[in-house]
Amino acid sequence: MREWCQSLLINRNVTLLAVCQALLVTGNVLLVSVSALIGHLLAADPMLATLPVATQFGGMMLATLPASLLMKRIGRRRGFMLGNIIGILGAMVCMVGLQLESLLLFCVGTGLIGACIGISQLYRFAAVDASASNSKNRAIGLVMSGGVVAALIGPNLAVWTRDWLPDTQYSGSFIGLISLYLLALLALSRVRIPAPTLEEIKGKQRPLAQVISQPVFLVAVLGAMVSYAVMALIMTATPLAMNSCGFDFPTTAGVIQWHVLGMFAPSFLTGRLLSRFGVIRIMLLGAALMIACILVNLQGISEVHFSVALLLLGVGWNFLFIGSTSLVTEAYLPAEKAKVQGINDLLVALTVMLSTFFAGVLQNLYGWQQVNQAMLPLLLLIAAAVVVFHRQRLINPAAC
Repeated sequence: MREWCQSLLINRNVTLLAVCQALLVTGNVLLVSVSALIGHLLAADPMLATLPVATQFGGMMLATLPASLLMKRIGRRRGFMLGNIIGILGAMVCMVGLQLESLLLFCVGTGLIGACIGISQLYRFAAVDASASNSKNRAIGLVMSGGVVAALIGPNLAVWTRDWLPDTQYSGSFIGLISLYLLALLALSRVRIPAPTLEEIKGKQRPLAQVISQPVFLVAVLGAMVSYAVMALIMTATPLAMNSCGFDFPTTAGVIQWHVLGMFAPSFLTGRLLSRFGVIRIMLLGAALMIACILVNLQGISEVHFSVALLLLGVGWNFLFIGSTSLVTEAYLPAEKAKVQGINDLLVALTVMLSTFFAGVLQNLYGWQQVNQAMLPLLLLIAAAVVVFHRQRLINPAAC
């Protein structure tokens, strides 16, 4: 009976974290749908259109490692609640920036929202904390599956809310964003995540250089970086490419919806697939699907091409990123957890910040096909790295 109650509590906590993830990603999709377009309206130079997206990921980059270390001291729940409060503040600043037609102030707001996202990125690791070691893949998958709600609601929310305040276009979207963060605070108030253990706080730690030089860490981080960088760059450039092709905003939002559905719908099965087929095969499948996305994008610029390509991009990201997340949990001792998870997400956020900024630059300078072609070498690199790592692990498991 005691074990059943404990299992129920764990499932309840993971479910609540999935709800928080759903609310977070819904807000992210809303931002992706409008941020580049807002940047295009406010920027004097078209190449700065994706600057608000880049500052969002800059805020995410700056917040990830400090947030992970802070949660080691104050706990996951308090850290996540602080993140949502910062997100609410950022949305308010964005609204003021829109009213004043200030790109700088709007970017400050997206930076604060990025800090919220950076903190909340740790939901998937919190699910591992709340689960037994033999069910970590399913817990990660369940939390990530919360994004399915975002796929259904996020783009539509962007369309519904953008004219809520008719005097300032898109300001209503940030009222919607504030509402999502308030709902997340409510859900977090019901979450009960185990406090850090004594071993996690004061246990044995290896030198940082030894930890990050492990092949398992290097491949896991590279997989996460490449999956997010390629996904973010193509996703951010898509609204600009579709706008230049004459598609209206609802059509673009619909394409983003297919993309986000691809990102999170497989999560219901990804944990089981990882357990059955192994991390290596799933990561390679993810890279292959992302390559398929690029090949579709290179074939044409119809609505069908954009939709199918971004669906493949989302599914490929899901397999490669969740596989990398599972792999990185093998790279640390309990006391190293907060530091290693923070470094992992810091490097991912840095990569994504650069890729989202250069999405606008590459799209304006070179065009849609060149944006896609530039991503192929990165995907081939991670596929090769995963294969080499797998062969080395078969030969000498202790060294990997």
